[in-house]
Amino acid sequence: MDIKSFWPELGPSLEEASVYLNKYKNKKIVLKYGGQVMSDQSLSKAFAQDAAILRKLDIDVTVIHGGGPQIKTKLDAQNLESKFISGLRVTDKNVIKVVEDVLLNEINPDLRDAINHYGGKAESVTVRKNNIIHIDKAIDEQLGFVGEPKKIDIKILNNLFKEKIIPVIAPMGMDAKGQVYNINADTTAGTIANQIKAERLLLMTDVPGVNDKQGNLISQLSTQQALDLINDGTITGGMIPKIKTCISAIESGVNGVVIIDGRKSHAVLFELFSNLGAGTLIVK
Repeated sequence: MDIKSFWPELGPSLEEASVYLNKYKNKKIVLKYGGQVMSDQSLSKAFAQDAAILRKLDIDVTVIHGGGPQIKTKLDAQNLESKFISGLRVTDKNVIKVVEDVLLNEINPDLRDAINHYGGKAESVTVRKNNIIHIDKAIDEQLGFVGEPKKIDIKILNNLFKEKIIPVIAPMGMDAKGQVYNINADTTAGTIANQIKAERLLLMTDVPGVNDKQGNLISQLSTQQALDLINDGTITGGMIPKIKTCISAIESGVNGVVIIDGRKSHAVLFELFSNLGAGTLIVK
């Protein structure tokens, strides 16, 4: 395989990467795409290229995307208020329509097409087309149509992996009555990573990783240390559901979860194939 022919100039050096290339071969890696990276064209292209490259290196890649900023823009345009409880968006019947429209008709097909453009074979996996996420009920009545994934239909995913296809998954699920729910994208990524027994889960954010009280980046944390940082108020806001997702993923058998800085071009390649990494690694 001529890796040089598809390796990006701005990625880690091939010399450095060559040490890691076999580490993830035939393993499963889950990428959660979200935050500022989605609204920056050059970063989103680099992300799509990274996903395609992993597939070319015989890694089973799954991509789950968010859509918070785009949803907010559309809600604002329709004068619908965005309210949050513990970092989760309150989703009533008007909001769920906007969420579905943005995730399923805009973000998902755009991301799928971008990965295909770089020679990956990607397919949309959505609540309307081939739902894999089953919901019991709303997490909390105050949140409205916000669910927690209970069961993932991993058969659909495994069939896609066999065909060397990258599933591009929108974070929405359905209950037994056919009601559609919004799901936190980090939670979705964590649950899928658990159930497919992923080697790594990479969560893209708009920050370098987890910082200590002084604002310095912490390059590695155990799950216990991460819990301590939530309890002492070092980790706050929207980072709390992220960290809880990391902890639960590791407790369910994912080998490592990384909160990576999505503002860095080719962050995925730097995290997996360089000595530097690109964020905070959380391990058992």
